[in-house]
Amino acid sequence: SPSVAPGVAFQYSYDFRVPGDKIEGVQDEHAAACETLGLSRCQITGLNFSQSENGYPEGRMEFLLDPAIARKFGRDAIASVEKAEGVLTTSNVSGENVGAEIASSQVRSAGMEAEVKRIEERLAGKGLANDERVELRRRAEELRDMMGGEKETRRNGEKRIATTPVQFNYSGNMGIGGSGAFGDALSASTDSMTSMLGLLLMLAGVVLPWLLPIGAVVLFVKSPLGAGLRRWWGRNTPLADEPAK
Repeated sequence: SPSVAPGVAFQYSYDFRVPGDKIEGVQDEHAAACETLGLSRCQITGLNFSQSENGYPEGRMEFLLDPAIARKFGRDAIASVEKAEGVLTTSNVSGENVGAEIASSQVRSAGMEAEVKRIEERLAGKGLANDERVELRRRAEELRDMMGGEKETRRNGEKRIATTPVQFNYSGNMGIGGSGAFGDALSASTDSMTSMLGLLLMLAGVVLPWLLPIGAVVLFVKSPLGAGLRRWWGRNTPLADEPAK
């Protein structure tokens, strides 16, 4: 939190598993909690809900929060998910020491400002050649542009420290009448049946190329043409102990 690590820009991410038919309701509850805090402390920056082809719904919400309340907002969100028979599966907090970057930028800007001041003092003096005066002015302008870039860097860093991004990711069970243990069992059963069907199709692909010619031979042997061929073969093929004519 800001009181523990001042100058650190934090990012929070939570992954929730929620019954598929309750994701939208949980999202509405989280949106209402943000709106209650007011725009100065919480803003919704992204919202998504989708139903995949295999029937599993997914959702996402993104917020910008006052750093002082970001952790509490996450805890309250977890409580509302659990109330909807969901669970927290993953949470992640990452931080970047933006305050140190701002301090380094201030040091660089101070050095450039001092150099610009020295250049202006030389330009105010007499006895400079025209080419030297042009070069000094070019250098001073270059330093001022660099100082402007450093100022923008600090401004962006201060914004990152002043607001904390929080992201909620929601994944749900297939929405066929169930949630919780029943939904999990249904999901596991569906996955098992899909795997078995895939195995059977693979075996069929290996065996069928051999069964087709064998079946064709069997059908030919049992056909009238095959029976006539067997009789002809029996009449014209001498036995082992019978001399050939």
